[in-house]
Amino acid sequence: MMTVMGNTDVTDVDHGATLLRLYDQAVDEVFRYLRARCGNRAIAEDLTADTFLAAVGQIQRDAVDDVTIAWLIGIARHKLIDHWRREGRRPRTTGDIEPDAVHNTAPQNGEEVWDAVINREHVGSVMAQLGEHHRCALVLRYFDGLPVPEVADLLGRTIHATETLLVRARRQFRTIYERNEGGPA
Repeated sequence: MMTVMGNTDVTDVDHGATLLRLYDQAVDEVFRYLRARCGNRAIAEDLTADTFLAAVGQIQRDAVDDVTIAWLIGIARHKLIDHWRREGRRPRTTGDIEPDAVHNTAPQNGEEVWDAVINREHVGSVMAQLGEHHRCALVLRYFDGLPVPEVADLLGRTIHATETLLVRARRQFRTIYERNEGGPA
């Protein structure tokens, strides 16, 4: 609720009603976003529900300017990062990420060039073996296509520390990938 120019006229924006109208389209978008990044249907479903609960909470606290799918995807991204942080210490297995959910995105702007053709199934296995901090950084940078400053902000790191993390994450990815392929490590 907001008062206009000190008058008693009040402009009401019903964000709850907007969310309800947007829900049918938004729930599919949010789920697909999360499924593509976590690779696990059950986790994506849980995180989708968490996203909408958080959205309702923000609306109830009057902490939102505009209810859009982009806003919901932003909440989903934070929920996914929180999930990875909670799961960070859990041992990984190759079954943690379903191969069909992994996408290969080439690095941009002169960054270290990865192999041009990567077996998607193998990528899922390698991503599952990475530590939470490496996996999170790689997904945000290369799957989501975020610039390094945004990745740094989401991870709570400096830009320099994030660049270093990405170099180490790519190196670890390559080491695991080549070791599993029987190639040079």
